[in-house]
Amino acid sequence: MKKLVESRLPVEWGRFLLSAYGKDGDHHPHLMLTSEKLVMDSVPLVRVHSECMTGDVFGSKRCDCGEQLTQSMQRVDKEGGILIYLRQEGRGIGLVEKLKAYNLQDEGMDTIEANKALGHPVDGRSYEIAAKMLKSEGISTIKLLTNNPDKVAELVANGIQVIERVPLIIQPHAENAEYLAVKKSIMGHFLG
Repeated sequence: MKKLVESRLPVEWGRFLLSAYGKDGDHHPHLMLTSEKLVMDSVPLVRVHSECMTGDVFGSKRCDCGEQLTQSMQRVDKEGGILIYLRQEGRGIGLVEKLKAYNLQDEGMDTIEANKALGHPVDGRSYEIAAKMLKSEGISTIKLLTNNPDKVAELVANGIQVIERVPLIIQPHAENAEYLAVKKSIMGHFLG
C-alpha cells in the first residue's frame, strides 16, 4: 500500500488535503483527509471512519454513520486533525450483504443477528491499514475520535499510541435507537 495521489479538497466543513492510499490501479482506495490547520508537531485528533454508503452518501437514518462523518469532519477541521476513510462497507461485509442484513433487520433481527444469519462476523473490519497510513505520514501518537473500544485496541496493537479517546456522540432517533442500543450493550461501544 502506498500514497497514490493527493489533492486539495475544500468542503462545506473545512479545507482538507485528500490523499488516496492503495495499489497502482486501485479504483477504491482508502482515503486520508488532512485538515489544512494540522500542525505536524502536535498530537492530532484522528477519526478512523469506515465507509457507509447508505449513511454517508444517502443520509440513512438506520445508523449514525453519516452524522458521525459530518461531525468528525467539522471537529477534525476545527482542531487541525485527520480523518481516515476506510473502504470497508457494512462492517466489512460489503454493500450488497449489508442490504440483505437490512432486510433481516426489518423482519425483527438486530444488526448482529442479521450479520450472523448471513454467515458473516459481527464486525469484520480491520484498522491495521489506518495504522499504516498514519505511520506513512510520520504519525504514531494520536487522540482518537471514536466510541469503539475495538478500534482503540487494534490501533494500539499496530503501533499507534492513543493518548486520549474522544467521544463522538450522536443523539438517537426512532430509526436508529435499537441499532445504537445494540452497539452499546452487545458491542461495548461507549455511547454515554
